[in-house]
Amino acid sequence: MTTMKEIAERTGVSISTVSLVLNKRDAGRVKPQVAAKVRETATQLGYRPNPLARSLRTSKTSILGFVSDEIATTPYAGRLILGAQDAARALGYMILTVNTNGETDLEEHEISTLKQYGVDGFIYARMFNQRTTVPESLLSLPTVLLDGTDDTGRVPSIIPDEEAIGYEATRHLLDAGCRNIAYVGASDRAYAADSGRRAGYRRALREAGLETDAGLEVGTTFNQPALDVVGDLFDARHPDGFFCFNDARAWYVYESAARRGLTVGRDISVVGVDNHRIFAETLAPRLTTMDLPHYEMGYWATLKLVSLIERRTPRIDLPHTTSPLPSLDDHDARIRCTLIRKESVV
Repeated sequence: MTTMKEIAERTGVSISTVSLVLNKRDAGRVKPQVAAKVRETATQLGYRPNPLARSLRTSKTSILGFVSDEIATTPYAGRLILGAQDAARALGYMILTVNTNGETDLEEHEISTLKQYGVDGFIYARMFNQRTTVPESLLSLPTVLLDGTDDTGRVPSIIPDEEAIGYEATRHLLDAGCRNIAYVGASDRAYAADSGRRAGYRRALREAGLETDAGLEVGTTFNQPALDVVGDLFDARHPDGFFCFNDARAWYVYESAARRGLTVGRDISVVGVDNHRIFAETLAPRLTTMDLPHYEMGYWATLKLVSLIERRTPRIDLPHTTSPLPSLDDHDARIRCTLIRKESVV
């Protein structure tokens, strides 16, 4: 196994210099050309850090705890966790993930277990954007809230810019010539996202000189009740455009249109939210949708957490992402979402 001493001898610098460089603490302490030579030599010699030795020396394990409620059982979990893991890997950390199923007792048990493993900090992830109170048991270590807003304001967080989603989706329908635009929202739980997207929808209408109309706004659950609500909306108000809370609810618009002999993308226009792979590959014509940047939110959450742990901004080459990452200086970050144009808008 290659040691720091061997690298120091090969490069003609001290062991302490090698240590600063390989532990990413060389900024302002080691000349850039010297640091580059040390890294190149370490790579050539196949140097691999010893995590156990480093943890004993620094009292840090380079392990992050990822605590979620229902995230691991949702179709969006993969992108959230992948983004977090990719950022952790690039920064020399690893992530331990636990799922609590929304059970308080289980959550406290899992948090305690992660602490026993010596995690350096926590990402506390929620299913969909919601207001939440971060458990007191997390606050002894650096913590970042993912896809939620902390009621107390003590913990930094990242959420989608929900109002911008509603505004940009509705603006796209207006630009396509729609003037009788419906909002198909969610009524099965109190989503923070629903109120934000509805507010953006209304703002876009007002700016276009159109009156908001409560009769064009409906809330749905799923299955037959949702189909009934959307069908009644078609028959009573004859919308020419639909902004849907998510891609799943857009399906009911497609189905209701087909039952009435209408063609999406020709007779009516539809915009969803999620860029959900199943609906993106199933619906015809393909659904125009607002992409929810789950990968980017997971990536930012890890960057933010490491910046709190190390008390510095991580130096890293950021990956290409669909949505730009917010500044790490933000305490309550809102990430803009990207409109994915397809064929469901006239």
